[in-house]
Amino acid sequence: MRSSRLGSRRRGYGFAVVSDPVELWLLRHGQSQGNVARDAARGRDVETLDIAERDMDVPLSPLGIEQATALGKWLRTCAAPPEVIISSPYRRAMQTAELAVQAAGLDLRVHSDERLRERELGVLDLLTSRGVESRYPTEAERRRRLGKFYHRPPGGESWVDVALRMRSLRDSLAREHLDKRVLLVTHEVVIVIWRYLLEDLDEPRALALARDHPLANCSLTTYVRGGDESLVIDRDNWTVPLEASAVEVTEDHDAPVAPR
Repeated sequence: MRSSRLGSRRRGYGFAVVSDPVELWLLRHGQSQGNVARDAARGRDVETLDIAERDMDVPLSPLGIEQATALGKWLRTCAAPPEVIISSPYRRAMQTAELAVQAAGLDLRVHSDERLRERELGVLDLLTSRGVESRYPTEAERRRRLGKFYHRPPGGESWVDVALRMRSLRDSLAREHLDKRVLLVTHEVVIVIWRYLLEDLDEPRALALARDHPLANCSLTTYVRGGDESLVIDRDNWTVPLEASAVEVTEDHDAPVAPR
C-alpha cells in the first residue's frame, strides 16, 4: 500500500538548503458538515451552499468523527507515532487532530498554526459554479483565463499564495522540529501544495495531481528522509486505518468554497 514514487531532490538555487523533519505526515481532516452540504448541492440548480457557519467554524460530520477516531486507533498501534502535531485552526481540522490524539492515547498537545488554514475564497465563498457565473461573470471569465493556480478572487487567495504560506511553515519546521516526526492536520489544497513543494512539481503537474488524485477525508500522505537528506514519499492518500475499522472512505471536496 506504499507508493514507490520518488520525492524531490531539492535545489539550493545558490542558497543554503533548508533541512526538513525526519518524517512529515500530512493528514486531511475528516468529513465535515461542509463536505456534506457540498455533496447535497451537487447536480442541483442552486447558487449558494446551505451552510450557516463561517468556513473556519464548520465542524466534522458524524462520519468525520468516526474517521478521525479510526485514524487515532491506528496511531495507537504505531511503533513510531508522530512526536509533534500541528493543525489548521479551522474547527474540522482541530477536531480531527484532537479526536485522533485521544483515540491514540498520545500525551501530545495539538498546536495550531494559521498558515495551515484552508485556501480563502474571498467574495466567492459559499458560491457554487452556477453562483459564480451568475453573480460574478467577469470574475468567472478571469478565473478561466488565469487558471486556478494563479487566480486570486477578490479578498481571497490563489494557490501560489497558499504556497508562500507553506514555504514559511517549512522554514519554521526546519528551525523548531528538525529531527522529529511531524504530523500536520490540514486541508486538501494545502496538501496538494505541500506535494508541489516537496516533489518539485510545476503548475501543470500540480493541477493534474489535484484533478486526477482526489484526497480522501482522513487520508495520510507521508514523507520520510532519504539517504540524500531529501524527503521521499512513503504513503500516498493512504486510507488503510479507516478500511481496517470498516469506516466509510469519502472524497468530498472541502466546502464552503467555489469549485476548484
